[in-house]
Amino acid sequence: MSELPSVELSPAAARAVEAALAAGASAAEAYAGRDTGREVRVHGGEVESLTAATQTGIGIRAWDGHRVGYAYGTDLSEAGVVALAARAAEMAAVADEDEFAAPPAPAEIEALPGLDSPSVAEWSAGRVAELALAVERAALAADSRVAGVETAVYADSTEQVAIASSTGIAASYESSNCFAYLQALAEGEGGRETGLGFGLGRGPEDLDPEAIGAEGAERAVAMIGAGKPASRSCPVVLDPTVAASFAGLIGGALSARAVQRGRSPFAGRLGEEIASTSFALHDDGRDPAGAASAPFDGEGVPRRRTALVEGGALRGYLYDTYTANRERTASTGSAARSGYRSLPSVSTSNLIVAAGELSTEDLLAEAGDGVFVTDVAGLHSGVNPVTGVFSVGASGRAIRDGALAEPLREFTIAGELVAMLRAVVAAGSETRWVPFGGSVSTPPLLVSELAISGT
Repeated sequence: MSELPSVELSPAAARAVEAALAAGASAAEAYAGRDTGREVRVHGGEVESLTAATQTGIGIRAWDGHRVGYAYGTDLSEAGVVALAARAAEMAAVADEDEFAAPPAPAEIEALPGLDSPSVAEWSAGRVAELALAVERAALAADSRVAGVETAVYADSTEQVAIASSTGIAASYESSNCFAYLQALAEGEGGRETGLGFGLGRGPEDLDPEAIGAEGAERAVAMIGAGKPASRSCPVVLDPTVAASFAGLIGGALSARAVQRGRSPFAGRLGEEIASTSFALHDDGRDPAGAASAPFDGEGVPRRRTALVEGGALRGYLYDTYTANRERTASTGSAARSGYRSLPSVSTSNLIVAAGELSTEDLLAEAGDGVFVTDVAGLHSGVNPVTGVFSVGASGRAIRDGALAEPLREFTIAGELVAMLRAVVAAGSETRWVPFGGSVSTPPLLVSELAISGT
């Protein structure tokens, strides 16, 4: 996608900074973005909907000493940018003073190639629709008990970003991402079950529709005849989709914003032993395979790899410039934006849970008798953000004599985040990128004991 005109965004950002300074701001920053996306939904062998949209705009932060104002818009003409910059400067002049409000300092930004795929532009709408239809067909062909597909979706996006600031930041990049997923429906034993299959990539050429469809079918069929487990405390193996949801929750609780507001069970625990040595977690904004990777964050600070949990100890929190200023430390390059309309705020990029040495079969064998959790519902609403105590609905399979047994549903798993991390006795050797909880790469995890509430 390198031929797309991100170069138009850089001059607009530079003009916006100059205009804000001319309007009286003591410092300024401009973030210009162009997002192009499309989505195809198919059902019953036909295309249900196909949507495509492009949006371009710019957001301008202006500082007046320690006061900050923000304005955004879609008019990148000279007059439009000047008007927006003036509005941002006016808002800064009347804002409340905040001693921690200050522009990010410039730092050398290292290029990060390979973030975009030419296949996004090369594949026509008809061709990506055929990919979505192939996902649906693969699920239906995988097993005679698959009665249908609830929905099958393909979506892609291309993002171009340029940032400039009066402190000397001037950088841009382009990236693309795509995914496909489906919910397969399986019938048997008087009931109907659903199963999710999904795949992620930079472009459609990275996706395997047969594998995505087969996964949804396999997950749906595996749940036929599910019942409730007996209530007890037992070993639990978390499938990567579930481990990713927990990792995302932990990553959010390790943001400096959550910690500084006292809404994190990890507040004030830097250097403490909070996990077993089998669990390690990093945030890596430069991982080539990560959907959230970029050379710099939402305010132009270089992305980096940050150790969060390592050697069993809490090694660090994630900071943007504002939260770093509050503690007189440095940003970890963890400012995120949902586009030009939003102000930057601290967030995870790509969360990486370290792999171990055991296969999934070995993890099940180690568990002996317990539960393999393949899905959780309402994880964020089911967790106390201060204490880390959680109780969430789940489904999965029984583990008996070290192997998968009957399907299970309508039970809860309960515990406390730090206690759970300390009880991780092994990580699997095979990792997977999962879009639940953000952008997460994780293996399955074996937890020695969690409370199961069923019958």
